[in-house]
Amino acid sequence: MTLRLFNTRTRQKEGFEPIEPGHARVYSCGPTVYAPQHIGNLRPYLFADLLKRALLAEGLRVTHVINVTDVGHLASDADSGEDKMERAAARAGKTAAAIAASYTEQWLRDRRRLHCLEAEHLCKATEHIAEQIELAQRLEAKGYTYRIEDGLYFDTSRFPGYAAFARLDLSGQEAGARIGDVAGKRSPQDFALWKFAAPGVTRQQEWDSPWGRGFPGWHLECSAMSTRYLGTHFDIHTGGVDHIPVHHTNEIAQSECAFDVHPWVNVWMHNEFLDLGGEKLSKSKGHALVLDDLIERGFEPLAYRYFFLQAHYRQRQAFSWEEMGAAATGYRRLLRAAVAVRDAAGEARGGEDAAIDALRTRFWDAVRDDLNAPRALAVAWEVARSALSPPAQRALLLEFDAWLGLGLATEVPQDDVQQSDPRIDALVAERFAARQAHDFATADRIRAQLDAEGIEIQDGKDGSKWRRVR
Repeated sequence: MTLRLFNTRTRQKEGFEPIEPGHARVYSCGPTVYAPQHIGNLRPYLFADLLKRALLAEGLRVTHVINVTDVGHLASDADSGEDKMERAAARAGKTAAAIAASYTEQWLRDRRRLHCLEAEHLCKATEHIAEQIELAQRLEAKGYTYRIEDGLYFDTSRFPGYAAFARLDLSGQEAGARIGDVAGKRSPQDFALWKFAAPGVTRQQEWDSPWGRGFPGWHLECSAMSTRYLGTHFDIHTGGVDHIPVHHTNEIAQSECAFDVHPWVNVWMHNEFLDLGGEKLSKSKGHALVLDDLIERGFEPLAYRYFFLQAHYRQRQAFSWEEMGAAATGYRRLLRAAVAVRDAAGEARGGEDAAIDALRTRFWDAVRDDLNAPRALAVAWEVARSALSPPAQRALLLEFDAWLGLGLATEVPQDDVQQSDPRIDALVAERFAARQAHDFATADRIRAQLDAEGIEIQDGKDGSKWRRVR
């Protein structure tokens, strides 16, 4: 079976063939690092990681580029409102660079904890201002721009195919729906390439340009950086579904006009949202639940990866603590099954080849069917529960984990790891001694104290162990 991916551009699954034989070039829209990256923000990178692992499994060399937006993303898609980085810096009393560095490191740390493969190029918008200015100049020279008091804008009327990608009904748009407070903007869908610094407003992030001092528009960076590292025509572009009608539509417009290429990107792939209580998880709604919050409740980071694998990337996925708990239980059971056969020596038994080949085929067929993680995970479970010999189970589980990324070869179930905290260790030891002395009042008091702190105690003949459960 050929690797088939759902292409937003054509609205259908297509067999994937790289432009350059043997080499897949992929760009993923990265985070805007003005605030902590919540667990919903991590979903696009888990999805992109599955894509990269699938391409590698096909024997392809992969060049994966992810950007970091550390300037230019305004509060409104209408090119109005405060710059999110400037606003965050002012509120925290820090520099924009310090804010960006802190939240970029948090995002990178979370990616590592979730076993996301490293990108070949991680590029920051502030480090590619020259490329963005050059792209805007190219568009200006070709007559695709106009200048108003607020900045330099792309004239979407010059690009007849503007509405095609997102299937936009431009005639049905309400007047001013995307103009916001920008006076002089010709059409609602026109977007900023370069914004001028407002008179009397001191910004931390400003640069000189042919049009005056200011900063790049949000959309410009992705076109400039992707083409810098991947060329003017590349294979795959990924991001969240919210990018389709504005950000990715604008990327296509400016790139195809600048480079005279169609399509600019062959395959566009988009993941659906994570829902929290029926709503899209959103920092603006106060739902900034981060990976550390899950860890503090006793969940392994990879239990969240397992949770993600239970839904297809193009399906909305509802988050609840009950669902997360069920995912953690499932992950630990699968991990224990892998641990049980991890050291199995020898080869599969004679006569197992047909069963092994059938399981292997079904797993990789699921992967090749638009990265169908739930089906692939189900096959991994079949292996774990099967009557196959331990060496056969081990070989299949570790092969499958090259795509699942669950650490089946290296991780240990959290329940099997004794955590350590000197204060809690002392209380647990004191309680065990009280039980040995039949001082059950003291033992019960300590258990109640630790229970209130989210500590679960497991008693044994030789002592007590504890773990943090919330």
